Amino acid sequence: MVSIKDVAKLAGVSVATVSRTLSKPEAVAESTREQVMAAVAESGYVANALARNFRRRRSHTVVVLMPDIGNPFYALVVQGIEQAAVQSGYQVLLGDTQNETQREQAYTELVRQRTADGLICLGPHIPFDIDENVTAPPADWPPLVMACEYHGRVNLPRIVIDNELAAREMTEHLISQGHSKIAFINGPEDSPLCQARFDGYLQALLDAGKTFDRALLMHGDFTMETGYELTKQLLQREQLPTAIFCANDEMAIGSLHAVRDQNLSVPDDIAIAGFDDINIAKFSYPPLTTVHQPRREIGAKAMQLLLQLLDGKGSAETIVLPHDLIIRKSTQ
Repeated sequence: MVSIKDVAKLAGVSVATVSRTLSKPEAVAESTREQVMAAVAESGYVANALARNFRRRRSHTVVVLMPDIGNPFYALVVQGIEQAAVQSGYQVLLGDTQNETQREQAYTELVRQRTADGLICLGPHIPFDIDENVTAPPADWPPLVMACEYHGRVNLPRIVIDNELAAREMTEHLISQGHSKIAFINGPEDSPLCQARFDGYLQALLDAGKTFDRALLMHGDFTMETGYELTKQLLQREQLPTAIFCANDEMAIGSLHAVRDQNLSVPDDIAIAGFDDINIAKFSYPPLTTVHQPRREIGAKAMQLLLQLLDGKGSAETIVLPHDLIIRKSTQ
């Protein structure tokens, strides 16, 4: 059986350093921590670590709840979470919830049973039964951080961008290109994030003296399929929109295909913009104008906030990270 001495020898550090890295990783320099954790992984050392976790009632595992594991947006977010977790001696369990309450609550039970220590939610749902008057997390809730999306009422630690500002800036860009009939294909109506993006879109129209046409507002589910189908509906109108702003890149890529299937040109006939800057956005045809979210940093910050909660130092703070407008050929 591999011992802690074996790990220390492999890492080229003392036994005390290995012990400190496993018990209190935040107290060890990052380079040393990575060196020790690499040695742990290479040697397969687990027995003593498991015993320590049992005594301290820590599993050193966190659960990440994903609304849709097939959505490419979440890949870099999870990478950021994973990197920060490994550096602190934690492992990550991914839960593909498909926005189903039963799945969300099943993963939450892992924390209640101490199989995992805390939760990071990447969707807008809190996986607990919530009284309508609750605005702060009750004391019996497990440690929980929201990332990307957030709950509209309960005040929890969360990592976001300024979605309203980003949507307003994108709409202003489309207006600056001469567009006045700008359709908006948003996500689910019950999502606070989607409400913020609509508010930004609407404010930009009003600031520019444009009329908001409710018939140009549609709601999808963030998939390419809904972007395609909803755009087909928009193209059946007598007066076509001159631009379509989609609340995520997948819907925007579906929209691109629908426009081209009608033998229309992007951006000459209709400009299209997305949101998120997933990897495929710059390789679409034409390359997609979009809002860049720092997804890897969002994930890393979420894990750091969760670690603070686990150490009893966290608070219900909101961290707003910067975004960028990425202008490509789909709107120029």
